[in-house]
Amino acid sequence: MPGPDDQRLSEIESRLHRDDPRFSHALDTGRPCRPREYRHRGAWLLLAAALAVLGTGLALAHGLLIATGLVLAGVAGELLDPHRRTRANRYPPPRFWPR
Repeated sequence: MPGPDDQRLSEIESRLHRDDPRFSHALDTGRPCRPREYRHRGAWLLLAAALAVLGTGLALAHGLLIATGLVLAGVAGELLDPHRRTRANRYPPPRFWPR
């Protein structure tokens, strides 16, 4: 006889499959992979490109390349943050009309 725990587990399973189907399929086959939060291949490539642009800007003494490298490094740093989704709504927008 199924109990309330079975229902909770099936809800967790369906939510996991909806959020990250690759990770869910890997768990089903018995070969787990990293969850989406810890896959940062694109962010590392962006960081490498940012450092290359920054180094080129420093070598050529070109301010626009230096600024571009710094901005790209900042974007890559944001992408590498594992908790960026949990902090997304920390500061809600201000209300314009008082109660």
